[in-house]
Amino acid sequence: MIPAMCEQFVARAAEPFRLDELWPFAEKLETFGIAGFGWGVAWTEPGGALGCHRDVRAFRDDPAREAIGAIEASSVLLHLRRPSRLSTLDLPDTQPFADPAARFAFSHNGYLRDWRPARARYRAEGRIHGRADSEVGQRWLEDRWDGHGDGLLAELHATFGGHANLATLAADGTPRHYAGNDENPVFTFRLGRIGIASTAIYSVDRSLFRFAARGATNRRLVRLQTTVTLDRDGEARPLQS
Repeated sequence: MIPAMCEQFVARAAEPFRLDELWPFAEKLETFGIAGFGWGVAWTEPGGALGCHRDVRAFRDDPAREAIGAIEASSVLLHLRRPSRLSTLDLPDTQPFADPAARFAFSHNGYLRDWRPARARYRAEGRIHGRADSEVGQRWLEDRWDGHGDGLLAELHATFGGHANLATLAADGTPRHYAGNDENPVFTFRLGRIGIASTAIYSVDRSLFRFAARGATNRRLVRLQTTVTLDRDGEARPLQS
């Protein structure tokens, strides 16, 4: 049985690139990862702002992707949905989530095991808008974000448990990807001048590179319970948890 979960990646390069340079990879990731239940993308803008687009349609079916693809940015976070609960197919649960204070964007692949008690608390505070576990992770990050965030994704996973790959894009352009889902490994690699950290189409081998990322170089498996970042040149490096 193929698990019903999402796919996601972060990307960065030394110079700005059109987002649609990544569209062929994103389309294959959606197809072979059996996603297609909504998608979203966050990107860096001049002056330290973050842009964001989300849609409940599949990436391949969203008519806005042509205009979004023409945007130039040096750092990107993209999420392709395949929720474990189809009752969450609505815009409030579509990712990536944007921090209300514009500090970061966040996305999640997998499930957070112990999310319900925190959801009840955030709902009482008027901060819950959807029905999925991922939004609980977003609210938790909002309360703990300190502008650095290197260990936060590992801490989030330790707090809620479950099989969870987690990704953020900070307003300063720093992308982070945490590998915490042994059913869907995370790999780092390069597609031309762009460095990427991506989930692996729910295949515990390296089929990602056969079906979605042909021609990728510098291929590396991210060790479980490790957070990686992409530096200003798009090179991957692990962070201390």
